[in-house]
Amino acid sequence: MDNRIIFLLLLGLFLLLISGKYLVESSISIARFFRIPAGIIGLTIVAFGTSAPELLVSVQAAIQGHPDMAVGNVVGSNISNILLVLGLTTIIFPLVVKKSSIVVDWPLMAGVTLLLLIFLLDNYLSRSEGVIFLVLFVLYILFSIRQVRFKNAEDDDRVVHGKMQKWWVSILVFVVSCAGLAYGASLLVDNAAMIAEHVGISERVISISMVALGTSLPELATSIIAAFKKETEISIGNILGSNIMNIVSVLGITILIKPIHAVKEILTIDVPWMFGAAVLLFLFMLPARKGKIVRAEGIIMFLAYAIYIYFIFIS
Repeated sequence: MDNRIIFLLLLGLFLLLISGKYLVESSISIARFFRIPAGIIGLTIVAFGTSAPELLVSVQAAIQGHPDMAVGNVVGSNISNILLVLGLTTIIFPLVVKKSSIVVDWPLMAGVTLLLLIFLLDNYLSRSEGVIFLVLFVLYILFSIRQVRFKNAEDDDRVVHGKMQKWWVSILVFVVSCAGLAYGASLLVDNAAMIAEHVGISERVISISMVALGTSLPELATSIIAAFKKETEISIGNILGSNIMNIVSVLGITILIKPIHAVKEILTIDVPWMFGAAVLLFLFMLPARKGKIVRAEGIIMFLAYAIYIYFIFIS
């Protein structure tokens, strides 16, 4: 394999990570300039900004004729967010489960996952289904904002901190970050497709493993660093919220731009695994577990992720 292909793929991944980071930071700074409350910033700008890598990759893949990569990226990211990110984080430091994660966040994530499963029954995602996802996205944001208003912003999981920048610097960083995301997504999609063709594996497999893991790295890095610092405010709700956003916003926008024909393996293998990961997490979150996900359960989630990746490669 040409080393140039691997270099360009890694460059695309690097651009996605760096651009996504600065996109979020500049967006927060702009929002603060307009005196938007911190809780609202977290629910809208930060939540959507952290899904920007998945969005750009999925849109780019769909437009360039790689539908399996567009869907596989979202499904793979959701699986890795639960089994890999939460699994590794819990191994380092057990996570506290909040009641809202059980009674609000998990049911919403399970609901949109089942809806995706229903939409994929004909192996096709249409624009009308994209509209439904986007309507749910707007309702989810409005619902979340309403929830924030009933509690102190200081106690909210998504309260954000950081330094202020001059407004024109923030706008410049925002524009450059958007360009970096677009170019990075293009590099990642193009070279991942070439690697899949060269190695002889499907675009679905390469997107669910390599591409999805790459777009989930920000969540993984942030969670692991926080776990090492023993910062107990790491929120399972934030991961569940990210998974909800991946489906209703990332897939919603993608299929609104370009309807997608998906291979049957995504319906019969990957989405059931995604829902299975959600069920496993729910069992570990139950109050009977004393409100914590412990290390042994983190090991189980991590092993489940390793088994899944092994299974899709050998199948």
